[in-house]
Amino acid sequence: MTLSFGTDGVRGAAPEALNPRFVNCLAVAASEVLSVDRWVIGRDTRESGPALSEAVIAALESMQRVAIDAGVAPTPTIAHLAKVEDCAGVVVSASHNPWTDNGIKIFAPGGRKLHDHEQTMIETRLHELLGDQSVTSLPVSSALRHPNPMGSWIESINAALENRTLNGMRLVVDCANGAASEIADTLFSDLCAQVEIINAEPNGRNINDDCGSTNPAKLKAVVQSSQADLGLAFDGDADRLIAVASDGAIIDGDRQLCLFANDMAQRDLLLERKVVITEMSNLGLRQALELADISTIEVPVGDRNILAQLEEGAATLGGEQSGHIVFWDYATTGDGLLSGALLADLVVRSGQPSSDLARDAMLQLPQVLVNVPVTVKSSDFPRKVQQEIQAAQDRLTDNGRVLVRASGTEALIRVMVEAPDERVARSEAQRLADVIQAAMR
Repeated sequence: MTLSFGTDGVRGAAPEALNPRFVNCLAVAASEVLSVDRWVIGRDTRESGPALSEAVIAALESMQRVAIDAGVAPTPTIAHLAKVEDCAGVVVSASHNPWTDNGIKIFAPGGRKLHDHEQTMIETRLHELLGDQSVTSLPVSSALRHPNPMGSWIESINAALENRTLNGMRLVVDCANGAASEIADTLFSDLCAQVEIINAEPNGRNINDDCGSTNPAKLKAVVQSSQADLGLAFDGDADRLIAVASDGAIIDGDRQLCLFANDMAQRDLLLERKVVITEMSNLGLRQALELADISTIEVPVGDRNILAQLEEGAATLGGEQSGHIVFWDYATTGDGLLSGALLADLVVRSGQPSSDLARDAMLQLPQVLVNVPVTVKSSDFPRKVQQEIQAAQDRLTDNGRVLVRASGTEALIRVMVEAPDERVARSEAQRLADVIQAAMR
């Protein structure tokens, strides 16, 4: 099966599906569609990363483009470079997926993600190139190295904090053995925080392995045992953040967004008092923002959808429960390290423990998620499934919520149910999962 664009670029098993020839063709297609002369390329710490990065570089150079290798770098670093250096960017990363996968994310000049029509044009051309058997893998070439890929990006984070420091803050930072591993200590130490770094020894195969934003249990244990003020966990390419409060409570993307929105509103920094959320955002977040007289703009899951609203000027803050938070005044994509620095700054300015801030931000309704494997990725549900979804929502009334959607990256149907009682949510979610599995196997 040919890989296609999902909610965040192209992603798949490497090298079984995502191999140098595929990446060559994708880079050529992107180069033709975007018609940009200069490109910057970064990657996370996966074993397959160097070979796939070289394939991108070889393809771009075959198109007479200038390819600049930034080496291992967080996704937001590449987006920032694409913005300030007016070039296109490619990140070789599968984000929070296991090491056996890899992916390609593309940024247009200005650091923005691709518009739908650009993505469609690239995908069409990619399939043409893949179907041409005369097109083979291009020879690997040596790229120019970027002299200082992190410099201006770190400066931008300092500017977002208005040059305030984190003096006195005790932080534990989980780098997920990913792209943040080489830079997190420097960033937060330079901000004058007392920093303990964990999971920052990548070996190509341990990225996201029982650590990072998808599994913050170890971070929680270290935060509590060391009596730290805050814990920060990134994913493999460091574009998302899950935090841990001083008492061990998880501060997910919804709770972060609530804290940031209220803080920005109080400082008259929240444009039109609006925040962009996704359909997965907890009902408790919606209720908390409504109480604070902050309105929401709801979009489908995927930070591309959030970014589209921000780019149109509808708001300057948006985010996902998974930890992608976008501060449009400072960045063009989700940036876990920026979010972490701003969250720590918020705690310092408040003078309160992070545990108190997180607890009081919002009342989170129990939310049960069930992933149902299906044979083919599809968002078209049989009539029986549609009827069962409506029946579940009718039983919950306005006190709960049901969301059933196809995954943008995997052959899964994701079932989400919110209810005041977790047992009710779990029961309704499992009932729906059983119906979907029987109808769509």
